[in-house]
Amino acid sequence: MRICLIAAALLALPVLTACGGDEAPAVTQAELSKSLQDKGLKNPALADCAAQVFLDSGMSQDGLRVMVSNAQSDDPAKLLGEGDAAKVSAAQSKIAADCVRVGS
Repeated sequence: MRICLIAAALLALPVLTACGGDEAPAVTQAELSKSLQDKGLKNPALADCAAQVFLDSGMSQDGLRVMVSNAQSDDPAKLLGEGDAAKVSAAQSKIAADCVRVGS
């Protein structure tokens, strides 16, 4: 009986330790910039600036992943949580103020 319990514990150990590492890697400024360019923002300097503003806005990684995903939606804001949607709105104002002159 004791041997069976030890064997079961040893077999379960790799499975249980693998469960803790499923977190997706953080979205980078380069990924976000590329996604913005792929979605129609053709000026690379403007896309880089906008991506940095979104990263600095404090959005969650889940929210940033929604932004870089290729999912098509009538309104991508519907896919964001309430907190992230507010941060996107604030970031858009900052982008208009700070980045548009960079992209000119």
